[in-house]
Amino acid sequence: MRPTVILAALCAALLASSADARLRHHRHHIDMSQQSRLLRENPAIKPIPPGLHRVMATGAGRIVGGRPRGCPRRYCGCGASLHIFGRIIPRLNLAANWLRFPRAAPAPGMVAARRGHVFVLKRHLHGRTWLVWDANSGRGKTRVHPRSIAGFTIVDPRAGT
Repeated sequence: MRPTVILAALCAALLASSADARLRHHRHHIDMSQQSRLLRENPAIKPIPPGLHRVMATGAGRIVGGRPRGCPRRYCGCGASLHIFGRIIPRLNLAANWLRFPRAAPAPGMVAARRGHVFVLKRHLHGRTWLVWDANSGRGKTRVHPRSIAGFTIVDPRAGT
């Protein structure tokens, strides 16, 4: 009786682990042709090492820094002001304050803003996707990476200066 219970438990564990492996593989699958196309179109993006399967892998881009000295914990607005104006402008630390700038058409140097996040447009890639300079883009990093501007308001931070 005891060997039967052990054998049943072993079979259940094997079946469960193989089902998990299939689920994880499906969720983290990267379309290699899409990755190759993005790399050809965007020379600023470094190729992804073989075997690295992450959900954001094709959009991870290039890490260019972390939180700048003097910026608050939520630093996308602070990082954008440093990138554009070369200094921290305290009122721009709040992402929503970028919406006070005049509206503009998407173009390099413009800022995509919404309540909660801002980033600087660098180069148009295709459709609504731009190569952007994105402070606090995730895990405390500043990245240059492809990102959609859908849902963001485009503003001109240099208008009137």
